[in-house]
Parts: sequence; C-alpha cells; structure tokens
Amino acid sequence: MLAVFKNLKGDKALWAVVALLGLFSFLPVYSASSNLVYVVGYGTPFGYLVKHAVLLFFGFGIIYGVHRIPAHFFKGLSLIAMPIVLVLLAFTLAQGTTVDGSNASRWIRIPFVGITFQTSNLASVALMIYVARYLTKIKDRTINFKESILPLWLPVFLVIVLILPANFSTAAIIFTMVLMLCFLGGYPMKYLLGIVLSGILCLTIFILTAKAIPDLFPNRVDTWINRIENFWNPADTEADYQIEKAKIAIATGGIMGKGAGKSIQKNFLPQSSSDFIYAIIVEEYGLVGGFLLMLFYLFLLFRIVVIANGSATVFGKLLALGVGLPIIFQALINMAVAVELFPVTGQTLPLISSGGTSGWMTCLAIGIILSVSNKAVVFEKETIDADSTNPLEVLSGQL
Repeated sequence: MLAVFKNLKGDKALWAVVALLGLFSFLPVYSASSNLVYVVGYGTPFGYLVKHAVLLFFGFGIIYGVHRIPAHFFKGLSLIAMPIVLVLLAFTLAQGTTVDGSNASRWIRIPFVGITFQTSNLASVALMIYVARYLTKIKDRTINFKESILPLWLPVFLVIVLILPANFSTAAIIFTMVLMLCFLGGYPMKYLLGIVLSGILCLTIFILTAKAIPDLFPNRVDTWINRIENFWNPADTEADYQIEKAKIAIATGGIMGKGAGKSIQKNFLPQSSSDFIYAIIVEEYGLVGGFLLMLFYLFLLFRIVVIANGSATVFGKLLALGVGLPIIFQALINMAVAVELFPVTGQTLPLISSGGTSGWMTCLAIGIILSVSNKAVVFEKETIDADSTNPLEVLSGQL
C-alpha cells in the first residue's frame, strides 16, 4: 500500500479533494440505500454499501492506472476510441429497450458479469479528448469552417444524434461542453453561433418527426416537454413529486441538518441515492453541509484550471479543461435540479451518487487530468533546473 502512495503522481490537491469526496460518499449512499431496502424491498443497506465500496475501489484503480499514462498518448487513443464509441452508441440505441413504455436505450449489458454500461458516459470523455486533439492540430492555422465540418463537427453530430433519442440531458451537456471547449480553443465565434443555430434546427426537426411518428421513440419527446412544462407550471406528476420531496428534504434540514442517517424523505424520494442525493445530504447535514460540498466542487474546478494553465502544451490545457469542466457542470446541474433551479434531468452527482459507469467515467476523466498535471509538474521542474539556479527568480518571472 505504501508503494502505491509513493507512486501517486500529479496534483496532490486534486488527489486530496477527490479522495475526500469519495470517502464522504459512503455516508449519504448508505443512508439513502435504506429507501431501496425498506420501500422497494430489495437487498440490505450493508449490501449496497459494499457494492458502492467495490465500485469506488475500481474507480480509484482507474484513476491510478490512467494517471500513469503520458498525456500526449491520449491524442492517438482518441482516434481509436471514437469509432468504437460510435459503434457502441449505435448498438445501444438499436436495442430499443423500454421501461414502462418509454424508450430507455441508454445501457448495454456486459455478458457473463451482469453489469450494465451506459455508453454515453464513455462517449462524452472520448469526444472531448478528440475535440481537444483537433483544436490543438489547427491552433496555428486560419480556421476554415468547411475544412472543419468532416474532421470536427461530423463526429460531434453523430455522437449527439445517437445519444439524443434516449438521453436529451446528456446530449445537451455534451453539446454545450464541446461548444465551450471550442470557444476556449480559439474556434471563431461566428462559426460557433452557426453551429448553435444548426443544433436548434436539428432538434426541432427531431421533435417534429418524433411527434409525427410516435412509435419511433416511444414517449421520449413527451417526457421532455412534460418536464419543462412541470418546471414552469408544477402539476401532479412523478417529476413534480420528486421535486416536492427534494424541497421538503432541504427545507427540513435547516442550517445544521438532522444528522447522518436521519433523513426522513429518503423513504419517499425516488432516486434518493443517485439523482436526488444532494437533497438527502442537505437534509442530513444542513445548509452548512450543502455549501461545503459545493465549495469542494468549486475547489475541484480551481485545481482543474490551475492544472490546465500550468500545462506546457496546448493539448494538455484543452485536455484538462475538456474532460474536467463537464464534471463540475454535471455537479452544478444535479444541485440545481434538487433546489428546483433546473428541470429534472437524471444527472448524478459526480463522485457522490451510487452507480457504476457514471462514476467510473468520472474517475477516467480525473485520471486524465492528473496525467496532465504530472506532465506540468515535470515541465516546471525541468524549467527551474535548466534556466536558473535560484527557483525564486524563475517563479517570480512567471508571475
């Protein structure tokens, strides 16, 4: 074990905040799992705790393994990953899985092990790496929109189209994050505005097609519309029921909360251990706990920006931001849904919520960021050794 700790590379502050979030996750997951045990009548709280521990253990194994890979290797890996991701997304969508009559083609089941895998999570990470690679490749060129359609926007379009029918919120987040990364990478704003308008047009066509042919994607568009309508005009629906229970949990938590494991609303709130776990955290640990958790994510954002800024290469900068910003964005959306600042989306709270593939893909992204930070630390050390015998002179010059 000591040998493992000695081999931890990269940004130590990032390691610390990720480890603290992972350790803290055991408390709300163990507490909220009683909803599945006593209400649904399945499993035991200890069983869910062990399952969460196993998933988290493998997640940190992913972080450790990935952070040892040199950051520039991900350029080539993204080229290999994109075709695989597109095939997996197409296969997932083609399954036509339905839950209560609604299209839920988000997961594929891995044979022999009985684990379901949400391919859109892998697609998100792979696509952000691919976009970072392309933006690095054209950084010194005059960007021509026509030349970027096939190598950049076609893969983005295919990924979004294959995710959209089953998971609008994830598709929207990926599209937004790609636009943000392109903006940070220097892609012309006038072209990005054109892409946004094209995206709105394609979404409109999709909605009209789905409404005209209801059997094509059962109930998905109706679900999106109902969630938005319920957000503006609350009605007696399942989505509104979840929000009301979440607000009750937050309101009864008060300033300091009821205490660990003492949540009442976990027994009534669906998805209390995943999508609405933030409401349970506030109920048990109060506004103080809720704000502290938010500060942890903001500190995580700060470290991501520091790591990106400290990278010696454009690819390293864009890579860290590309895979890191979606983690923070997803966390803020999850919290916003719990306090009814955003319609229900089904997004989990990164590193906290129970679940397999979502947490593992978050760990994959964190491993990549640590890989970039490891390279940045090495570069900084080499610069100091080569350029000056006095490190303070070099640091003061950089500042």
